[in-house]
Amino acid sequence: MLEHFNVSILDIIDKLKHSCEIPDIVETIACERIITEAAEKAGLEVTEAELQEEGDKFRLEKKLATAKDTWAWLDKHHLSIKDFEKLVHKSLISKKLANHLFAPQVEKFFYETRLNYEAAVTYEVTFENRDLALELFYALEEGEITFPEIARTYIQEPELRRAYGYQGVQYRKDFRPEIAAVVFASSPPGIIKPVTTPKLVHLIWVEEVIKSELNDELREKITSELFASWLKKKFRLLDISIQLENNEEKSVDELLKQV
Repeated sequence: MLEHFNVSILDIIDKLKHSCEIPDIVETIACERIITEAAEKAGLEVTEAELQEEGDKFRLEKKLATAKDTWAWLDKHHLSIKDFEKLVHKSLISKKLANHLFAPQVEKFFYETRLNYEAAVTYEVTFENRDLALELFYALEEGEITFPEIARTYIQEPELRRAYGYQGVQYRKDFRPEIAAVVFASSPPGIIKPVTTPKLVHLIWVEEVIKSELNDELREKITSELFASWLKKKFRLLDISIQLENNEEKSVDELLKQV
């Protein structure tokens, strides 16, 4: 019976290669360097107070309530205190750079694309037979059946059935165009006529339509989206070579072809 074994850095690299994770890790490394260079160029700095505050937020997110919890988490992830500080610093400088570059653009971007940020709360049951969907739609309108009864009868997936087909809060862009057009033109709460897509017929109860509002949460979301798009573009312009353990260099394009 195996009682003890050593794991080397080469073992870890080998596992990453076989898990096809190296391209993602390379992109993360490259993006961190892009952020560092851009932050330095912009003259952005992190104060000790900001670092402490961000560290406290991080520990709260990870549910590290005590120093003992924090040390155990660091040990589990093979991190030193300096590593932890670097991790928190990277997170903070990334947020600062995102705000520096894109916070001034958020309001203009929002008003140009505000329809994308409308949301709807829906329940849905899908069918392959449009006649059946229509029959149930008319039965609903006549009060002969309820939507939860339809969901319990026709949804096969247990968790979704228990939630009566609840789809949660979804933005307009999360819906197929033909569904979005009907959902956001409806007067909730209520059922909408079945919508046919290439593979299925969708019977949808619209619980609520949420108009877009530029609050703090949405500002942060838009800033993050613009920043992520900017990083992707910067990354695609890089010419990267990767030094593997066998001294063989491979470009990112070659690695991507392996996945």
